[in-house]
Amino acid sequence: MKKYIIKIILGTVTGGILGFAYYYFIGCKSGACPITGNPYISLLYGAGMGLLLTLPSSQKSVEKN
Repeated sequence: MKKYIIKIILGTVTGGILGFAYYYFIGCKSGACPITGNPYISLLYGAGMGLLLTLPSSQKSVEKN
């Protein structure tokens, strides 16, 4: 269970860092872009994406006989 929680936390933190890095290096300089114009929104968006990628899917794999 600990590995599951650590995996989710690491995915969320990594997504947040990547979201902020996207704002910092590529982001919209005029501030007109809704996601990349604000560092906080960019960070939250990246963290949300990281969380979605690390959460397990609800479908279980079915083994064929």
